Amino acid sequence: MHSSDEWRIPPNFQPDPDALAYDLAQALSSVVALRSHVPEDAFTAQTLGVERAGQGVIIREDGLILTIGYLIAEAEEVWLTTNDGRAVAGHVTAYDYASGFGLVQAYKSLNSPVMPLGDSRRLSPGADVVVAGAGGSAHSLAATVVARQEFAGYWEYFIDDAIFTAPAHPNWGGTAVIGARGDLVGIGSLQLQHEADGGHIVPLNMSVPIDLLKPILDDLLTLGRVSQPPRPWLGLYASEAEGGQVAIIGLAGDAPAQRAGLRAGDLVHAVAGQPVTSLSGFYQAIWALGPAGVDITLTLDREGDRFDVSIRSADRTRFMRSPRLQ
Repeated sequence: MHSSDEWRIPPNFQPDPDALAYDLAQALSSVVALRSHVPEDAFTAQTLGVERAGQGVIIREDGLILTIGYLIAEAEEVWLTTNDGRAVAGHVTAYDYASGFGLVQAYKSLNSPVMPLGDSRRLSPGADVVVAGAGGSAHSLAATVVARQEFAGYWEYFIDDAIFTAPAHPNWGGTAVIGARGDLVGIGSLQLQHEADGGHIVPLNMSVPIDLLKPILDDLLTLGRVSQPPRPWLGLYASEAEGGQVAIIGLAGDAPAQRAGLRAGDLVHAVAGQPVTSLSGFYQAIWALGPAGVDITLTLDREGDRFDVSIRSADRTRFMRSPRLQ
């Protein structure tokens, strides 16, 4: 990520405050810069790095910040910077692996406005939004919702109604997706490459809809996690291959998939005897078998040899450093 002094959204792509029905300056003041430090021996250090940067959004008067979880996963140090340059330390409160949301609590008041939680169900393709980074209008983008559809990530992640916007924000992690009422309707997660008509590659942002937070927020604040049993996790990275197949493209540390002998290049044909033809179908078939700890039988193809492997699934959080609840 670049520092705020090194990049700016071109003026013709910045939001026009006169075209909006809310106070843009106040809404943008709710977005803070976020930097975190993760120990070198943390489980996610190799894949996500030890120094991470993005942004978060103030959602409560006491300085509660909503961000995208990978920015703060296993972090031992978090710093927040307001738009007027004040730096405040914070601590990780929760990271929900299912939704992808993370929460940070500032140690003292940020003296900045709170952005109210909106209704992401109102967002349909064609809706205008502002994708806001920390630093005001110069780091914020007037964008349009181009799709609402499922998204499956290679790291055993799936949501069924992700928000896709264009043009793409260059510093997307933890950006605030602001709806027509000046409320928070999503949190920026990724930049993806979409092949448009004519073969042109168009970058898009994928954001997590805010409605996924509402039913779990109380649990995250009181328990640091969702009260429901955790999903089974295998610790693998996967993608969709040609011909409706799921390919293993990597393994995560000393996790269940590696212990069971899976290899990059293995093709997954079935979960518990049921054929899978998509990444989303693969994950949902695993999660349907029970909570973390359940045995998962995968039918694999390795260089033309088809065989079954049984894997004892795990709770992903047991491999991660837990947030220190204050």
